[in-house]
Amino acid sequence: MADDLDERFARALHHASHGARANEALTAPLVLTSVYRLAGEPAGAHQYGRWSNPTWSALEEALAALEDAEVVVFPSGMAAVAAVYYALLRAGDRVLLPADGYYTTRALAEQFLGPLAVTVATVPTAQLAAADLDGARLVWIETPSNPGLDLADIAGVAARAHAAGAIVVADNTTLTPLGQQPLDLGADLVVCSDTKAVNGHSDVLFGHVATRDRALAARLRDWRKMAGAIPGPFETWLVLRGLETLEVRFERMCATAAVLAERLAAHPRVRDVRYPGLPSHPAHALAKRQMRRFGSLIGVTLADRHAAEALIDGCRFVRAATSFGGVHTAAERRARWGDAVPEGFVRLSVGCEPAEVLWRDLQTALDRL
Repeated sequence: MADDLDERFARALHHASHGARANEALTAPLVLTSVYRLAGEPAGAHQYGRWSNPTWSALEEALAALEDAEVVVFPSGMAAVAAVYYALLRAGDRVLLPADGYYTTRALAEQFLGPLAVTVATVPTAQLAAADLDGARLVWIETPSNPGLDLADIAGVAARAHAAGAIVVADNTTLTPLGQQPLDLGADLVVCSDTKAVNGHSDVLFGHVATRDRALAARLRDWRKMAGAIPGPFETWLVLRGLETLEVRFERMCATAAVLAERLAAHPRVRDVRYPGLPSHPAHALAKRQMRRFGSLIGVTLADRHAAEALIDGCRFVRAATSFGGVHTAAERRARWGDAVPEGFVRLSVGCEPAEVLWRDLQTALDRL
């Protein structure tokens, strides 16, 4: 499995140079245009800026090599989520969402799909294996869940969902295609917010959907084309550039997170640590089975709100920010957004800082509590 994924990433790195002629640029061009020469009858790959763009194509081809699937890009992770909803669901359908997953995925469905006669049901990620899937049109998996880092058995849920006639969507934002391959485990579509680790530099909003079902991909492209949910060429180029360092960044982030999780769990000021790579995680065996890496997110529970905020404020090399997956370590007290976590719960997104420097920073702040 590892060798195959390494091969995929190598293909993603070199996609632009394949077939290049002598003296041609080996990096994908940034194409800033809304119009193309279109004489006579409409024909050719590019006809109008809302329909296609060569820079989109370059990124989609690179991501397709990594996902081993067809990819459609969008201007944000939520635009990718919305495309799946509106392209695939209709009145009378039932969608099952994680009750503890990313809040906006659930809020969009409840506020905008509900009035369109789509039934929205929720279930905690850890209970998805026993959930009733009968009558579901679409089953949404987010594993690890954000922010609680609970896990769901993708292969098991996919098998049950398909038996019930449902489409399975996996949000793979926390692990990226390098940490987990939901399509290999049976999911029909993968949604990823490339705003996070895929781009990695916290300077662009972006998202993509991957699928091996050509009909589903065509439906998503039609939605993008008609709804105008299109990414800008410059943002696309930034993600393409960021993608090239994903493997080295993600490897560093996950390795450091594993070290920090173990040390945080041993610190007397820390009440609980949730990290799939720790044997203490209730689904650690599942994590070892379906995840290639355990990720760069750690859930750290401290005594209370004050302790959580003091930890964040007391670190020199931890940014107080609400996103994750960037090269800079970031943290936030997630209860402030209404997540069902303790008041002292901190979501720590480990970046690319040297591990020992980062640990000394965290340890110093913890010792002061």
